[in-house]
Parts: sequence; C-alpha cells; structure tokens
Amino acid sequence: MTYRILLLLPFLILLASCVSNPEKQTPQVSAQIPEPETTNIDELLEEFAAPEPEIPATPENPTLWQQLASGFQLQDIDNANIEREIQIFVDRGDSLTRQLKKGEPFLYHILQEVRKRGMPSEIALLPGVESGFCPTAYSRHGAAGLWQFMPATGRYFGLKQDWWYDSRRDPVASTEAALGYLQKLYKRFDDDWLLAIAAYNAGGGTVARALRKNLEQDKPTDFWSLDLPAETRQYVPRLLALSHIIRQPERYGMVLPAIENELRFVRVPIGEQLDLKVAAKLAGMKTEDLLLLNAGFNRWATHPDGPHYLLLPADKAEKFSEKLATLPEDQRLRWTRYRIRRGDNLSRIARHFGVSVQALMQTNNLKNHRIRAGAHLMIPLSGSTAAASVDVASSSNRKVRYHVRKGDSLYAIAKQFGVKITDLKKWNQLAGDRLKPGQELTVVRTL
Repeated sequence: MTYRILLLLPFLILLASCVSNPEKQTPQVSAQIPEPETTNIDELLEEFAAPEPEIPATPENPTLWQQLASGFQLQDIDNANIEREIQIFVDRGDSLTRQLKKGEPFLYHILQEVRKRGMPSEIALLPGVESGFCPTAYSRHGAAGLWQFMPATGRYFGLKQDWWYDSRRDPVASTEAALGYLQKLYKRFDDDWLLAIAAYNAGGGTVARALRKNLEQDKPTDFWSLDLPAETRQYVPRLLALSHIIRQPERYGMVLPAIENELRFVRVPIGEQLDLKVAAKLAGMKTEDLLLLNAGFNRWATHPDGPHYLLLPADKAEKFSEKLATLPEDQRLRWTRYRIRRGDNLSRIARHFGVSVQALMQTNNLKNHRIRAGAHLMIPLSGSTAAASVDVASSSNRKVRYHVRKGDSLYAIAKQFGVKITDLKKWNQLAGDRLKPGQELTVVRTL
C-alpha cells in the first residue's frame, strides 16, 4: 500500500493545491489522463487500501459456554500461578465436568446479570470457585450459599437471615448482592478487577493494607506483587484458570457439560405463606428439586412475612400458578405457629391439635418434653397423626454440602452442625476419621 501512495503523491499534492486555492487557475492536464471525478482525497486512498481482515462471525445460536467466553475480559493476563491451577484442574480429570454440571440451574441467570452490569463474564464463574455451584454449601467459618456470604457481610448487603429464611442461599438475591459487592470493590480499588476479586475473598481491609505496605516500600501494587493470604493468592489464579479452560477446553483435553443456553427458572408470586411440599405437588416436581432452587428457605414453608415468591422451572410456572389460584385457603399451609402459654405441656398441645407428641418433637427439633411459656411451636396440621409424623420426617430434614478445609476434623464439623460423628460417617460412608481438604461431605440438618 505504501509504494502505491508514493506513486500517487505528486498527483495528490497537485490536486490538494487546487482544492485549497479555488481562485488559482487549474493547470492543464494531458488528455491521456482523465480528470478525476472526485476531489475527496480519502476516497482516492480508499481505492488503494488493503482489504480489512475478516472477523469470524459469532455463532447465530451460541452455546452457554460460547456466550460466557465471548464476555471474558481478563484473558490477556499471563502468570505461572494460572498455569499451575490449570494443571490442577486437568489432573482431577472429569471432576471439573461434574462441578460445572452443578451450575446448570443457575449459570444462565448469573451470566445474564453479569452482562447487564457490563462486568467481565469471568465473574459468573466465581460461585464455581466459592461453593462448587452448591446453594446449600456452608464453610466452617459460617459462610453460606453460592457466593459464600458471611452473616455480617450478607446483612450489610440486605440479605435477610432469620429462623425461616436465609437469603444468602437464595440464588437470585445472593447473586444480586454479590455483584453489587464486587462492583463496589472494583471502584474502591481503582477499577482493578483482580484486586476486587481478591478483596471479595480476603476482605477489602486486607487488600488495602497490602497495597499500603507496598506503596510505603516503593514496590509494585498489582495483585501479583501483594503480600496476601495464601488462600487469596490461589483464589484469583484459580478463577482465571477456570476461565482459560472454558475458553479452550480442547487445548486442555477437557469436556464441558452440555448446558442449555436458556432461562432455567422464573420467579413466581405466591401471595402469602405456602407449604413447600404443597408447592412441589402443585408444580409437579420433587420436593428436593424445589428446595434446590429455593434453598433460602430454612423450614418446610415459605416465610410468613415474605418473600412471597418461589423460583420454579420455566416450563412449570404457568401450570403452577393456575393450580395455586384454585387451591383452597386451608390447604396452603399444613402447619401453624403456636405461642406456648403458662401451664401448657406437649401432651395438652398435641391433644388440642390432634397430633402426636412425637410429631411435635420432630417438627420442633426437641430433645425432651421441656417447653417454655412465651416460646413458639410449629404444629403440623395433617389429617392424621401418622401422616403428620411422615410429613415431618420428610420435610424437616435438609441435606447440605460441606467442603472440608485445612484443619477440619469430624469432631469440629459435627459440633458446628449439631450432629453426631457416627451420623457423619454413615451419611458419607466413611470408614475412618481422616479428611482431605476439598473433600465434600453431606450433612443432614434437622430443621
């Protein structure tokens, strides 16, 4: 292209002079050279310009992974720690495939929320690093949910936590809070996503102190140069490693699970408190599947004071709403809350409501018959005592996943959840007492 412009240069100079000085007489031009039809130099140059490189077209119907990868913004970062984390994932074989599969109900929603805010889509993978995409995951420090919010941090960002409901485990509420938190950290650390992600793990104060220390010592202040906790130094490159694998799974010999690139659940209003087993029946789905989407509810019914909605599979929402509209009021809730009066005992209360003492004890997780005036009991209102006992047994227990951390023991985990070591072993088919960091345990909590 350069040599063509040089050949044209005398002609262009002459042409430019004519354009710039219209009063000057136009020089005679040989008849063999036709007069140019335009005096626009840019159009003349465009004729000799090299063709634009062809940009690969985005697939008309991208997969979820393609859509996710198209929004990656942190891929130009090169560091040995990222390569090490990639190798760890590769060495684990298909365990990563199984982990990503757990994100199937939630990934589409999370990705859309990330895209709405213009954030790097790598952020949508953070729940994979935090909880393995398990909404019922707990840490030994008390963090809970997909995004592993600590209680105080959750409350600061408006996540309701009480006897009925813990919105740290609500996929919608916790995602909104987590993305808001990350955006706040991004602004705090001068629009540096790596520092924001590090602060999400270690806390803003920890990162700020590490930055101040490096500034005082005239050292670089990028993430890789900071003296941060070992977990955080691993946390950020692990997220980047996961995004590299998703962007080029073939390069690493990995297989990504097939996840439909479409809405998996919708929020359906229910008006007032509703028994979750009744809701599952109306929706035509298993109770455990309903609880997975609505993991925020601690008990067998939604919160009396709200939120008055449920998350349901998109293909079940319409029929659920139709059946709920025709459901008799007295069938919405098969439980009632009773305030204990002075002189009450379990036998008297059980006779009054036509249920068994055993059902009351199971429902309220009572170890003995002692009750206190002013406290509350949840009363099952099933048609028969036997039915009440069965309902309580199936709806008052919930399985949660716990990820073993360094220093954990069966004794400490059992104490944290208020269960027996023998039960922990039985639930997880453990022959001995040894645990490995990263190991996933099932804990059955009595609600």
